[in-house]
Amino acid sequence: NGKVEYVNGVPTITMPNGSKFQYSIRENIVVNAKEQRKVDAAHGTSGARVQGFWKKFTGNGVQRMLAVSQNSERGTAFHEAMHAAIDLVLTEKEKNALYNYYEKKAKEQNRDVDEVIADAYRDWVLARQRKSGTMFGKLWRKVKDFCTRIKAIFDKGAEVERIMHMVDGCLLLVDAYEGTMPQTRFVLKKALEAGVKPIVVINKIDRPGARPKEVLDEVLELFIELGASDEQLDFPVVYASALDGTSSYESDPAKQEETMDPIFDTIVKNIPAPVDNSDEPLQFQITMLDWDDYVGRIGVGRIYRGKVKVGDNITVMKRDGSTQNFRVTKLFGYFGLKRNEIQEAKAGDIIAISGINDIYVGETIASADKPEALPLLKIDPPTLQMDFVANDSPFAGREGDQVTPKKLEDRLIRQTRTDVSLKVEPTDQLNAWTVSGRGELHLSILVEELRREGFELQLSRPKVIYREVDGQMCEPFEAVQVDTPDAYVGSVIDSLSQRKGEMKNMESTGNGQTRLEFLVPSRGLIGYNNEFMSQTAGYGIMNHTFDSYKPVVKNWEPGRRNGALVSINQGQSTTYSLQSVEQRGELFIGAGVEVYEGMIVGQSSRERDIAVNVTKGKNLTNTRAAGKDHSASIKTPKTMTLEEAIEFLNDDEYCEVTPESIRLRKKILNTNERKKADKKRNK
Repeated sequence: NGKVEYVNGVPTITMPNGSKFQYSIRENIVVNAKEQRKVDAAHGTSGARVQGFWKKFTGNGVQRMLAVSQNSERGTAFHEAMHAAIDLVLTEKEKNALYNYYEKKAKEQNRDVDEVIADAYRDWVLARQRKSGTMFGKLWRKVKDFCTRIKAIFDKGAEVERIMHMVDGCLLLVDAYEGTMPQTRFVLKKALEAGVKPIVVINKIDRPGARPKEVLDEVLELFIELGASDEQLDFPVVYASALDGTSSYESDPAKQEETMDPIFDTIVKNIPAPVDNSDEPLQFQITMLDWDDYVGRIGVGRIYRGKVKVGDNITVMKRDGSTQNFRVTKLFGYFGLKRNEIQEAKAGDIIAISGINDIYVGETIASADKPEALPLLKIDPPTLQMDFVANDSPFAGREGDQVTPKKLEDRLIRQTRTDVSLKVEPTDQLNAWTVSGRGELHLSILVEELRREGFELQLSRPKVIYREVDGQMCEPFEAVQVDTPDAYVGSVIDSLSQRKGEMKNMESTGNGQTRLEFLVPSRGLIGYNNEFMSQTAGYGIMNHTFDSYKPVVKNWEPGRRNGALVSINQGQSTTYSLQSVEQRGELFIGAGVEVYEGMIVGQSSRERDIAVNVTKGKNLTNTRAAGKDHSASIKTPKTMTLEEAIEFLNDDEYCEVTPESIRLRKKILNTNERKKADKKRNK
């Protein structure tokens, strides 16, 4: 909306609010590839080769040096820094080639060579920024729009559904090689149920083995299978490569253009604009929650009707039917990927509002004169739970600074203020809380956040949450999709069948790969990932997402088949003792690691636990053995990630998590007491 004019001979943009921006114009010479090759041949140096020199300028020191001096625009400070950077990162041969190339270009353009080199560097930086940005980032640079990126995971299912009610359209991103996945089905189902306008973007069109036409057919079949309407079936398609920053309407990779305009134009053309009814009474629904230590709880959502200003007295309509009046203290608007404070918002805007601390997802904020509630949003209940216990191991307090039970409890309660799918409840056990979430990934993300904040805690084995449906006890089932080489199909089918999985489909995808589709109880997938990777030698790919609640599978309790190798004393592990222990199973620790009694140091090759001594040293004597001594060595131990450690757990074990370590231990550390407890349990 700015007006372009010359002020005192300088090009100036005058904005509607009166502010002015001056800018400079420099000549841009655009040539096609053939003309560029002719120019390069005349210069005697390959332009592509010279452009490749700029890749050496990505070091942090060089970037900072140039960035500081770049404020002087084309001043001598930046030119001097540019020459210093060239001397620093290029060889003598490369410097001569670069200067010869740009001196000839400067003569052709009748410009100073320093300016030509500086402009070439700036153009390279801008191209690099455009290339490194995500697809959504490129769109944000062009327009203030309301786009919300949703990660398609079952653990955030409730959030996906709520966000779909907040937008008018969506981009369905599909891999041009992998095609539709279980999470694609999940988010598309939510989008179609919400009635939003879908745009299909087939990404990674440049990937070797890409099959965009076949993938488009898969997407169409998925739309039909999910019961899409005729209008939704008539979806636009764009082909893109976010990595290269290219897109087009054609499936041929050779016709890709270095722009995201096709995606942007498709959004503007197909996604309907919000209805302008800002003159009517206010209706604003809370979709997500945020927290600020200064203003308290913040409600995020969309204004469906009317407008709101800072200082307005409005009414919140609670989930239980009650109402409460409050005054708006702050408003925040979303501009690109940033959230800025604003004074006023109207219908169609996605905003954040503060002023009431006990606001909750799904509640309606309306005009105090004419309050009208919107339909309540569905919040999916948790499906998995774990016990979070304050760390009481012999090594407690060594690595973390947040170790007291009170701090852990406060942090868990604070998490529930913004994560509506999370529930925290006290247990009968001292210093322990049951935390329920939407899945293994949901809870493991929370644990990783606590770990990075300096907390020490212990975790129990995850358990599914049963629910009564129509008078029958049910458990969650998940749709599982497996892509595996043909050689491992038999072992995968056998293992999932043992976990009470029901095969729904099996088809060959070519190149020696087979795709399997199963419906498996959620508790059967706990701890299965490690077994799956071993069965497929690391070549298998497994994706799963929540499907539905079905009757409980009776007379079956999944769990780890093998026992554990448990340390019987405290000290430092030695190579000498580990040599004999590794014959009994797979080790999780190496030599020189501090252990304590009851700590799990490996997985047993048998079904029962084995108590082992990993701290025993070799007895030293004055007697020299005949022959040459052999150097002691052990196999490389298996390093457990957080997810793998949680999957490994049995009911009588904890996973000890600290900022620096992940350890496995028995709930009862004393060896003799643990044996007595096992005897009582087996009676």
